[in-house]
Amino acid sequence: QVQLVESGGGLVQPGGSLRLSCAASGTISSTFRMGWYRQAPGKQRELVASIISSGSTNYADSVKGRFTISRDNAKNTVSLQMNSLKPEDTAVYYCNALNGFIHYWGQGTQVTVSS
Repeated sequence: QVQLVESGGGLVQPGGSLRLSCAASGTISSTFRMGWYRQAPGKQRELVASIISSGSTNYADSVKGRFTISRDNAKNTVSLQMNSLKPEDTAVYYCNALNGFIHYWGQGTQVTVSS
């Protein structure tokens, strides 16, 4: 099993920044794809950013140029730096680890962007 624990959510004003972190434990491997999803009220969960073991990244169009995902394979952590936050970024953010077709999820952390 894999356990994922997120931290770093909170309330921020539009234009502000937040950094989310996720600590992975258990049978985690650097070969897993790591990612961040988010789910806003009344909407489907969507992939925000992902990163594979080589460091190659992928971003949703809505966050390109504003969010940066990174990982530390030695420490089994993945982070999401979020800049220039907008009210539409408000959601619960979930850390995800993907091994083949098996998804592992964290409990989620709330990000609220509001003045």
